[in-house]
Order: sequence, then structure tokens, then C-alpha cells
Amino acid sequence: MKSVSSTLPPNRRERQSVERRERLFRAALDLFARKGFAETTVEDITNAADLGKGTFFNYFPSKEHIFLAFGEMQLAKLKAAFEEMRSANVPVPVFMRSLGARMTQEPIRNPAIIRVLLKAFLADSPVRESVVDLQNRIIAIHTEIIRLGQERGEIRGDLPPDVLAHVFRQTVFGTLLIWSLYGDATLLSRIEDAFEVLWTGLAPRSVPPQVRVAGSFLLEK
Repeated sequence: MKSVSSTLPPNRRERQSVERRERLFRAALDLFARKGFAETTVEDITNAADLGKGTFFNYFPSKEHIFLAFGEMQLAKLKAAFEEMRSANVPVPVFMRSLGARMTQEPIRNPAIIRVLLKAFLADSPVRESVVDLQNRIIAIHTEIIRLGQERGEIRGDLPPDVLAHVFRQTVFGTLLIWSLYGDATLLSRIEDAFEVLWTGLAPRSVPPQVRVAGSFLLEK
């Protein structure tokens, strides 16, 4: 599983810096999930990471910036997966289906943090503007995925790609929101079920009634 710092630089000092940032990041996520965001102090985080209190601010301007680091980590995973898909010429429907397993690894590992993150996204926090920018960048990648599917004839072409991308993102976000109330082991199956239903609207209008994708039948309206 890739972390917030998926590759380590060759320079020893830089490598140590990356490792310290990773320790702070992981310690913060764990504490947010166990204690709650408001109840967790910077000192709690640095103690858990076994680092000096002042070290935190060398890497994060505030606690809220941990959320941005989490979002950037997920965005990096999405970008890498998209590049792999394009280079391997994987069908877009198959790729979109695989996103469930790729993008739910971290939430499944730490369900409680998703509730905290969703609250931060919705609240008027110091990083709200940056969070909105992050979401826009995610939507931009989803739009490119949809556009590629349309060019290949794998996704309906009668609606703009950005409209379909927003629907896809809203479906995933809504599924995460509902699942976060439970935090159980059902997230991946919920995402896959949502995709099965969503695909009936994404599939090309001219395909036969039944199309096999990734081992499952997706029914065309």
C-alpha cells in the first residue's frame, strides 16, 4: 500500500525527513480516529510519533493540513492508476470497477478517519478552500477517464464527460458518507454495488442488452 510518501529520496537527510513526515501523518490519522480531531493536540501527535513538538510545524502548518495530505495521497493513487490503465489499454469500465478496490484500502484500514475527513470537508475549516481545489483536481481526472471511455465507445457519448464524472464522484462520495455511519467491512461491496447500478446509466446506448465486464453482467436499460 502506498503511503503519503510513496517513494524515498536517495539522499539520507531527505529520506529521514520523508520518514518523519510519514510518522507524523500516520500518528495523526490514528489519533483522529481514536480520540477525535478536536480532542487531539499537536503535542499528542508528536508524542505518538516520538518526535519533538516543534517538528510537526516543519511539515504541516496545522492539524487540518493532515486532511490535505490524506487527500493528496488518494489523488496520487488515482493518477498512478489512470496512467497504468492508459499504458496497458485497459477498458475504461473495467478500470472504473477496479477503482473500488484501489481507493478503499485506506478507508477500510481506518474507518473512523473517514467520518472525521467528511466533517472537515463540510465544515468551514482553514483548509476548506484547499480541499475544494483538491476535489476539483480529482473531478478533472475522472473527467479525463470518462472522456477516454467516450472516445473508445465504451461510455455513452450523449452527455458531457464532466457531467458523467460529477455523477460518478457523487456516487462514490455518497457511498462513503453512508458507510462511514457503520465503519464495517462492507465498503468495497457497497462501492461495487453502486458501480453496478451506475453503469446502467454510463454504458453506451447501442450495446447489446447484456455486456460482461470484469466477470459480472451489467444490464443495459
